[in-house]
Amino acid sequence: MSAGLVVQTREFDLADDLLAYADPTDPRAWLRRGDGIVAVGSETAAVVRIAAGTEPRTTALGRAWDRIRSSARVDDAVRLPGTGLVAFAALVFDEASSADSVLIVPRTVIGRHGGRTWITRILDAPPADGDLADGDLVGAAPAPTALGPHWAGTLGPGAQTAQGYQASVRQALAAIADARYGKVVLARDLVGTVPAGSDLRRLVRALSTEYPDTWAFAVDGLIGASPETLVTAQDGVVTARVLAGTTARGADAVTDARAAASLADSPKDNDEHAFAVRSVVASLAPHTTALDAEGGPFILELPNLFHLATDVRAHLSDGASALDLAAALHPTAAVAGTPTDAAIAAIRELEPFDRGRYAGPVGWIDADGNGEWAIALRCAQFDVTGSGSGDPIPLTAYAGAGIVAGSDPEAELLETRVKFRPIVDALA
Repeated sequence: MSAGLVVQTREFDLADDLLAYADPTDPRAWLRRGDGIVAVGSETAAVVRIAAGTEPRTTALGRAWDRIRSSARVDDAVRLPGTGLVAFAALVFDEASSADSVLIVPRTVIGRHGGRTWITRILDAPPADGDLADGDLVGAAPAPTALGPHWAGTLGPGAQTAQGYQASVRQALAAIADARYGKVVLARDLVGTVPAGSDLRRLVRALSTEYPDTWAFAVDGLIGASPETLVTAQDGVVTARVLAGTTARGADAVTDARAAASLADSPKDNDEHAFAVRSVVASLAPHTTALDAEGGPFILELPNLFHLATDVRAHLSDGASALDLAAALHPTAAVAGTPTDAAIAAIRELEPFDRGRYAGPVGWIDADGNGEWAIALRCAQFDVTGSGSGDPIPLTAYAGAGIVAGSDPEAELLETRVKFRPIVDALA
């Protein structure tokens, strides 16, 4: 790869479901309402894995991506979000995690945006004539494959039981009362398996269908549907959506309206939301101008939940990439707490497991620094490395809740159960 990658994107008529092109055992996808990008098959042009070390992993990934993109020759005739040289990435929540942060450059990417579809091919060498502009890397369209049979997974208690979770919440409330921190987000886990040979695209399809307004993602065995955009950067415009403050939806129109009104008027939830918004604004301010976080919070409706939400918009001022911005924003108060260092220390103390990539940034980045990143929520991590062994595929699912003064341990446990519902239903 010393001579650099050669990349070509061309508009192409792709009428099929994008997921039909993904690898069944290890899909890589980023989808919302049918738009997005998908890696075709399992071939990769580059894979960068960063273990825990002496420097932030986002710094190491950014340096690796700079080397890849700066030496690449890109012929992009489409110029839409997700075209040209792109990499999928999933980053750990905590620098101390034993899991790897990963950046993956596929050999072939297909995408759809606003009714237009395309194919990107990525090679290690230019066409035989050496002229990328005249060479044809795209060639024939790849062959889609039908999704495999339906399957069902199993899930059970993980390292943090329901009783243990409530005990951790009580410990956090005592620390908040002692002014050690203002908010901490505590998660719990479920563990299980899916049958050997399961087509994991089924899970991505179920999540994207049932929760169309979320980002459905699959990167290196991390599969989920996140309602929370960490940051989007496209042609100098930066946007983010902050979610904090949650309640379950009602069983009918009357109780549904009552739940939404209660959330909107809740001092506890509005305080939690304000923490999260201030965290995002403070992190984006050094990199942007015309920063606007007015107009929130509003009620975001999902099939099973209401969230308090605020949209943030700004203009990039310093040339930071989407990965740089994701690094600056993570971890937000919405998934860690505040102050950040104290909240991370509390999470390490009170959660009896390694979060891995849960609640970390997941998304994609292109050669110009554009990209879309979500927070990895409503998700499960699958051990896809041994998926061809004939044994069931292990998985761990996660859900959390923000703990502030006034939180109730039983109510926070119920919130995690509601947040588990998307992944639990999809696995079933």
